[in-house]
Amino acid sequence: MIRLNIHHKTTYRFRQPVSLGPHRLMLRPRESRDLRVVSTNLAVTPAATVTWAHDVAGNAVATASFGVMTDVLVFDSVAEIHLDAAAWPVFDIAFSAIDYPFLYSNDEWTDLGALTAPQHADPSGRLASWARGFVRSHPTDTLSLLKDLSAGVSHAIAYQSRDDEGTQSPVETLDRAWGSCRDFAVLFAEAARSLGFGARIVSGYLYNPDQSLTGSAGAGSTHAWAEVYLPGAGWITFDPTNRSVGSANLIPVAVARDIRQAMPVAGSFIGGSDAFEGMWVDVSVTS
Repeated sequence: MIRLNIHHKTTYRFRQPVSLGPHRLMLRPRESRDLRVVSTNLAVTPAATVTWAHDVAGNAVATASFGVMTDVLVFDSVAEIHLDAAAWPVFDIAFSAIDYPFLYSNDEWTDLGALTAPQHADPSGRLASWARGFVRSHPTDTLSLLKDLSAGVSHAIAYQSRDDEGTQSPVETLDRAWGSCRDFAVLFAEAARSLGFGARIVSGYLYNPDQSLTGSAGAGSTHAWAEVYLPGAGWITFDPTNRSVGSANLIPVAVARDIRQAMPVAGSFIGGSDAFEGMWVDVSVTS
């Protein structure tokens, strides 16, 4: 078990005072068997009324509402956690799902719902064809197939950090052969869905103390990966950016059907067309 401190600060600056709409914040780590939140603190400038709720996926969501105009907006989040994720996890996959293809139970299929449906268009079937290329035989080992698919993403796609908002579609990522961690996660999840798996996107933080992992310029950063549901084992973590399986070094904040639903900060402002000056994000994850 390791004790980690996560500091995530987002700063917006404007050339003149603007009116702020409500801002939706997803910054609190998501507790699980492997992760326990010790403490959290969220400071907002200018002063805001902050309310908390859980969304449909069980993520902790804060909404900050403002009553004054401002030329600077700062969200400063600090969280202390205990992380106890195995480096080499063993997954107790149900016998019915050890070999692919398999069928989810009726209840599983109903509950997974939209998590089994592709979220991006694939009119020519290119993504589906690419994903089927990892199916070595019928039947084939399910976990090996998913590991090969995850490794195949990082083999086919070169990592490139992007500061701009948004995510490439899976077909765009295949065409360009480069992408950020969120592009890797979306490509993997969509490819898994095309093979009939239930998959979801995860956003959070990467703990990278020796800077040996891809996706972090220092000891820690924001990060994105994916999870696939397998009967018996439940949700299994795949980080295609680092070709890893399991939650070691990963700190989830939000799970979602689409990565747009897991943005750390989302909101609006009313002001002149040239009012926005810039945004700065600083993240550290330290032991």
